[in-house]
Amino acid sequence: MNTTITAADLAIIIQLAVAPVFLLAGIAGFLGVLSGRLGRIIDRARVLERDLLTISASDEATWLKKELRVIWRRVKIIHWSIALCTTSALLVCVLIVCLFAGRFMAINLAPVVVALFVLGLSLLIVALLLFLNEVRLSTRTLRLGGEFISGAGEAGVSRVNTAPRTD
Repeated sequence: MNTTITAADLAIIIQLAVAPVFLLAGIAGFLGVLSGRLGRIIDRARVLERDLLTISASDEATWLKKELRVIWRRVKIIHWSIALCTTSALLVCVLIVCLFAGRFMAINLAPVVVALFVLGLSLLIVALLLFLNEVRLSTRTLRLGGEFISGAGEAGVSRVNTAPRTD
């Protein structure tokens, strides 16, 4: 085991670790987007639950319950996306540690580094697909809400909460 490391060795290790660090920064930014969306979705759910307690029209109550079901489905999707992104970030961190440890201890950790990288990216891909699904659900709910509002004037039913949507 070679425990001496030169400045040139350290420079090479740092160069190898730069790309995963950029990936880690990208994942961190994506986690920020996901947590912001989660907060807005939960705020919307609270508004809908409060409105559900104060309405008297059964048509509107039915609509609010449908929207709440979609909202809680979106929460679950975002939760899984956050969990996968966090796991991906942790794998990238372990990858960086393996790069340093392998070089410092003169151990060939290349197969481990490749596996960590592929697994981390695979989890990130699934998280991105979940995010895409959540956005699809969000826009579908928005379209359905527009249909409900346009049909509400004809049926004589009005929405309880006319504030702009935050999700």
